[in-house]
Amino acid sequence: MTIRYPSPLRPGDRVGVTSPSSGVAKEMRERLHVAVRDIQDRGYEVVVGRCMDGSGHVSASATERAGELMSMLTDPTVKAVVPPWGGETAIDLLPLLDFDRLRDAEPTLLVGFSDMSTLITPLTLLTGTATVHDNNLMDTPYRVPEGLRSWLDIVTAPPGHRFTQTPPGRHRTTGFDDFVAHPEIREYTLDSPGTWTRLDGGGDVEAEGRLIGGCIETLCNLAWTTYLDGSAFARAESPDGLLVYVEASGDDAFTICRNLHGMRLAGFFDRANAVLVGRTNAPGNRTLSQHEAVLDALGCLDVPIIADVECGHVPPYMPVVNGAYGHVVHTSTRSELTQTLH
Repeated sequence: MTIRYPSPLRPGDRVGVTSPSSGVAKEMRERLHVAVRDIQDRGYEVVVGRCMDGSGHVSASATERAGELMSMLTDPTVKAVVPPWGGETAIDLLPLLDFDRLRDAEPTLLVGFSDMSTLITPLTLLTGTATVHDNNLMDTPYRVPEGLRSWLDIVTAPPGHRFTQTPPGRHRTTGFDDFVAHPEIREYTLDSPGTWTRLDGGGDVEAEGRLIGGCIETLCNLAWTTYLDGSAFARAESPDGLLVYVEASGDDAFTICRNLHGMRLAGFFDRANAVLVGRTNAPGNRTLSQHEAVLDALGCLDVPIIADVECGHVPPYMPVVNGAYGHVVHTSTRSELTQTLH
């Protein structure tokens, strides 16, 4: 198995929109239309699927959602697939997806984060298809701060392309924008300074390896299964090791600590040359902060651990390509992640 990169998107190509997890409530539909128009303005045709209902916690039955996702990922005319956002129970799709068929099909770029980690990470691990961990469709209209990219930039890049991202130095601390009252909003509220933080000690960091990871709250449920066998992926694709990234959505520090311990015991971090941890607004506990939770679970790995990276639920967002070759640098004067699509 080698990493498979979809062909770059060109004007006129089709982008599929479906909800493998949560759909879009009626009052949020105007924001959906804004996001769809933004993609169309780039010259792409947008195909919106049937699985979009937002009246419940999932957009349709598991069979319908899996069928629509499979249809889009195996349709040679659809070049990329993006959900409106994540959700809660995309895990019910995994046994319904035909990973052998996906491995044999022409690769289609699947984008998303949060509950979408449940799907994009196994897709890369099991089929070698590159996927993009980045903001979902409803966040796509936001203007990207200097130093970062958008998934819409990455989908136009050819195999072999190399790009570097750096932290913009500001992030959002609380709250969310009201898409009902302001569906056209395009400017992030970045109200606090901050950059990357090394958790395991001092000194400069330089490490490399293939990138793999995602949302802790969803991936921890795949530990000990074939869907999250990072060691097998490393043996096949990156024998010199991995760059593993994880991020907490909203669970408190005790829960994140337990989940990371479980993922470590299951071997997910065995081949890590470094661990990148997304910035989070999730709560700490009286005796354990979110940073301390990470160290408690992963400090024994004896690899650099860099926190407050823009790969989580706190805006702005740094897209990470699962399967790409990564090179991370963190010093007192320089922080950057370079990804090469080979």
